[in-house]
Amino acid sequence: MSERAAPDWLTRHTFAHRGLHGLGIPENSQAAMEAAIAGGFGIECDIQMSRDHVPLVFHDWELNRLTRERGEVAAKPADELCRLTLGETDQTIWTLAQLLELVDGQKPLLVEVKSVPDFAIQEACTAIARELSSYFGPVAVMSFDPRMGEWFARHAPQHTRGLVCTDTLDHGWKHAWRRPHALERAQPDLLACDIRDLPHAVGKLWRASGKPLLTWTARTQELREKGLNHADALIAEGEGIA
Repeated sequence: MSERAAPDWLTRHTFAHRGLHGLGIPENSQAAMEAAIAGGFGIECDIQMSRDHVPLVFHDWELNRLTRERGEVAAKPADELCRLTLGETDQTIWTLAQLLELVDGQKPLLVEVKSVPDFAIQEACTAIARELSSYFGPVAVMSFDPRMGEWFARHAPQHTRGLVCTDTLDHGWKHAWRRPHALERAQPDLLACDIRDLPHAVGKLWRASGKPLLTWTARTQELREKGLNHADALIAEGEGIA
């Protein structure tokens, strides 16, 4: 893990998971981020890459769930993707650059880089680091993929970095954070752990060492209370955010 002190803003906020979304406000949309800022929350967002290597604020690998189109996000160029509307709203897919311009340091930002084990993470990290190079607000990059932290530690160490952890979600990264040398490889300043797995011994030791432990996703009041008991900050939505 990183030996440097993590910034204290990580533990002073509740982070709106994919923005403050809900009825009529799609996840990861501009409206969701505007609502999070207005509500006084930090922001958590997801990044997928377009065919032409533009970082987009979008969660899924496929377009099917969130738009009227089908197919892979990575198969289309950014200009085409950014014309697609989200659900039945007038909100569209947008870029990380546009998100950074909107937030402009008003609230802290957690940028989750989506990855799978055979994903070309270096290209994504390079593009994301390029966008962050001129951004001076509080921001952390994080991923389930330890290679992301490794890349940022080597090439853009000025940015706060995190490792996202799960022992429950079976999506290619289940238990990945527990593999030999994963923490050493990722060099995280923070851990963001699946709330379903808490408490666990590693999390307790991590917090005892003075490192921040965030947890996702607090969607109910019950999970909110659990997260507050076992972590330093919440990534939350729905009933769990207030």
